[in-house]
Amino acid sequence: MTAVDAEQLTLAGLAPRKRRKRAPAEHVPAAEFPIAQVVLDVQALHLGQTFDYLVDEKDDEAARPGVLVRVRFGGRRVSGIIWSRAADSGTPRSSLRYLDRVLSPDVLVPDSMRRDIGLIALAYGGTRANILRFAVPPRVAKVETEQRMAASFARPVGGALSFAQTETRADAGDSIQSASSAGTGFAGRGLRSDDMSKYDADAPFSVAASVRDGVEQGYRRIAASYANASMLKDALSGQRFHSLVFDAMPGARQWQRDMAWMVASALCAGKQAIVELPTMREVDDLLLTLRNYGLVPFAPGPTGGWVGDVAVLNAETMPSADRYRAYLAVALGQVKVVIGTRSVMYAPVEGPALFAILEDAAYQNMDGMMPYPQARGVMRLRAKAHNGVFVAMAQARTAQSQWECDTSAHTVETPVSGFSVDIHPLASPLKDATPWVRWLNRDELARLADPSIGARVPHTAVRVLNKALETGPVLLSIPQDGIAETLSCAHCHKQARCAKCSGPLQLPADRQDPTPRCRWCGAAALHWQCPECKHERMRVVRVGAAGTAAELSGLFRGVPVVLSSKTQGLVRDVACRPAIVIATPGFEPRVRPISAEQGSGGHEYRAVAILDAWTSLYDLGVDARLDTLTAWMRAVSLCAPRSRGGQALILGETDPVIAQSLMLWDSRILATDDLQERKATGMPPTVAAACVWGRRDAVMTLMDRIGVLSGDWAVCDDMPALLGPVPIAQPQTVDARELEATADRVKVVVRVPQTLRSALAERLHRETARHVAAREPGELRFRIDPKDLI
Repeated sequence: MTAVDAEQLTLAGLAPRKRRKRAPAEHVPAAEFPIAQVVLDVQALHLGQTFDYLVDEKDDEAARPGVLVRVRFGGRRVSGIIWSRAADSGTPRSSLRYLDRVLSPDVLVPDSMRRDIGLIALAYGGTRANILRFAVPPRVAKVETEQRMAASFARPVGGALSFAQTETRADAGDSIQSASSAGTGFAGRGLRSDDMSKYDADAPFSVAASVRDGVEQGYRRIAASYANASMLKDALSGQRFHSLVFDAMPGARQWQRDMAWMVASALCAGKQAIVELPTMREVDDLLLTLRNYGLVPFAPGPTGGWVGDVAVLNAETMPSADRYRAYLAVALGQVKVVIGTRSVMYAPVEGPALFAILEDAAYQNMDGMMPYPQARGVMRLRAKAHNGVFVAMAQARTAQSQWECDTSAHTVETPVSGFSVDIHPLASPLKDATPWVRWLNRDELARLADPSIGARVPHTAVRVLNKALETGPVLLSIPQDGIAETLSCAHCHKQARCAKCSGPLQLPADRQDPTPRCRWCGAAALHWQCPECKHERMRVVRVGAAGTAAELSGLFRGVPVVLSSKTQGLVRDVACRPAIVIATPGFEPRVRPISAEQGSGGHEYRAVAILDAWTSLYDLGVDARLDTLTAWMRAVSLCAPRSRGGQALILGETDPVIAQSLMLWDSRILATDDLQERKATGMPPTVAAACVWGRRDAVMTLMDRIGVLSGDWAVCDDMPALLGPVPIAQPQTVDARELEATADRVKVVVRVPQTLRSALAERLHRETARHVAAREPGELRFRIDPKDLI
């Protein structure tokens, strides 16, 4: 047998399978606008532009701007959003690929939403892909068909279908008679299930009569309680952009009623409404109050899909199918009100809308991923782009809000801030709604001749709390769980601060160098002297909240003790009967009435005490005093008003400005004081700031490239643009080998005038993208408008 005839023998059935060659697919480009400009799900800063792809003729109708597609990029398949269609491309036609697949025929990112995403990316120095990964939830295909069918059965906002049940009203004062199901039927704008993506969200939508009646009743209450109420009403009913700062009155359910009225007023004016709330507890509270206006939560309906007026968006706890369903309903115009936590700021609304945020200084409002947008700035930016209304409601007004409302503060318009009108409670209604607030510090206890001066709970406070326990529960608010460490003056106990930038001082982590250093600028505190008493020694203060329940149970024997905190677990509510409730900020249980005879008093604590107030003197951060006042106001707002015998106690030493703001229930006092201090020290919002962190060489190279080291960005002669660098801890997600390579990790703060904020964001984005594209070594990140500089 010749070599040519040689053959490799194989067992039967194991011969290699012959593969059939697949003929290349025949593509015909679309006749009109054959180029799809796609934003890909690629997060690198240097790949933030759109990429051109050809549209096949068979996909011409489905491949509209705003739909989700799958394409090939860099040897793999990635998802993306068609941003626009074009007639030609700067890339040669021979180098262009076709779209692999149109994943969904629904427009998930409408035109106005695409414009908003571009503005947000510019304002915070990110890319559109950075925003899209949070704005658009992961697709769940099975919910699309059923949701289109459910949306075809439209009804008036706040109205009812034939299957709807009469809603139970929880608030007698704001209760509205439910619309009768017999007279409403399927009135409203009908939708075709095969053309949902063409729904015109700007078209007027009908609102049930019960909602309009509730708005009229609610306005009478608002006008009797707040100054400038007419301006708020005109803004909600108008078609121009308005920015308002709303100071909430105290009350167990006061802010919910005010926010629900704003939402209902916007609906009556033909506007959609977006409400961003810190946590899901506030979402549940507001959802219950919206039901009093006849607004139905978005829930499963008998037709196979979900129907309703109010959708909830939450990226953390909602199942992916429910989140995508709610997002799709908002994008298709089926739902006009959307509430939720931080992710709701990207809800795809069209036309003028209400953009409201509660507690805009809450740490939950700061996104933790690039480009680190802040919810307040995003909501205001979108409200301005939509000619809508922006409302910042809070118990304690922030320095940012005060800067916007103060006509003498040299306020300037930036993409995320500008001039605002303040809505503040009137003096007489405010006095009636506020409990009697007393500050039991050492001077006051000495005046009262209390023998227990220095005790955690003095005798005077014990008598007040025992009296309140005769009729209902008492709330004791304690600092957050855990241990914190800070430095203070050993003589007057004031927090030790840097003489250069007024930042808080701390001991080095390694403790080999005993010299305290500033947490903001890193300067060593050599020859430190207290500015208050001129003392030269410091002491270490350690604060904590462990063991509070065991300690207080001995003071109030025989009374049930309830503990609600992050470590002990959240107690959602307690019955309106005698009990000691100990809670950390944000974990205060709601009071539940046990009988109808209790009325509004069944939702209130009889007394509220702020324990360990002295710990507020040593809190760190730019917003430390604001966060303290917000936590205290939130707790005191759950107390009964003075007309029903409610009392609130501040136990211990604290900043007099915080105490005065709480006793008068006027957060403008603290906000004005904070703003003056920030003007003197060159801190936001009087200037725009950005935090930059990473490996030292990468950070300092970036500072040189954007012109900080050359002095181009100086705020003024005595205020340099650069604070730092300050050594910072390594990230917890890296291993020992990476820690060794990136041991020198630092952070700097860049300050520029507010008029140069956009230029700062653009330079940081450009030079950081250059760092990534060139594959230069070292971590490098930045954040515009940080809540804290630490």
